[in-house]
Amino acid sequence: MSDNGKTGLSYKARRRWSLVLLLIGLPVYIVAVVTIVNWLDRPPIWLELLVYIALGIVWALPFKFVFKGVGKEDPDQPSE
Repeated sequence: MSDNGKTGLSYKARRRWSLVLLLIGLPVYIVAVVTIVNWLDRPPIWLELLVYIALGIVWALPFKFVFKGVGKEDPDQPSE
């Protein structure tokens, strides 16, 4: 729990976790997805595209709360 009564990760923690997810998690996930698609023995291009789109959405949904608001200024930092 943060100092201002909000629950969840702080802004700085969300920024750090978003970097970890993008720099480490995403490349690992891409390798895993390409491996899975290769096991399908080269399906038709439209099916392969659907698989990539679906798995891309599946990757992003669980981490939506981590990335939310990370590109904005720190809301906990006092403004001048």
